[in-house]
Amino acid sequence: MSGHEEFDEDGHLANAARRTQERDEAAKEDPEPSLARRFGQIGVLGWVIVGPTLLGVVVGNWLDRLLGSGIMLAAALTMAGAALGLWLALRWMHEQ
Repeated sequence: MSGHEEFDEDGHLANAARRTQERDEAAKEDPEPSLARRFGQIGVLGWVIVGPTLLGVVVGNWLDRLLGSGIMLAAALTMAGAALGLWLALRWMHEQ
């Protein structure tokens, strides 16, 4: 083993140690959320999707009964509510 190879190994080791220290410092500055907080986020995310979907079902059924249009508006507003809920959920996840 020549001196040049030892230098490369030492440089690699020093870089690995520096990266490890940087990761440790970053973890201390921004700790991992608790399990309860994660479950809370999952619950909020679920209601963000379900809320607009249920609103679409209720409004669609009401309009269908009012206009006598079968289930056409209920189906359309359910899909629109689900699409809105998914879009809101994606936007919320990107903000987190």
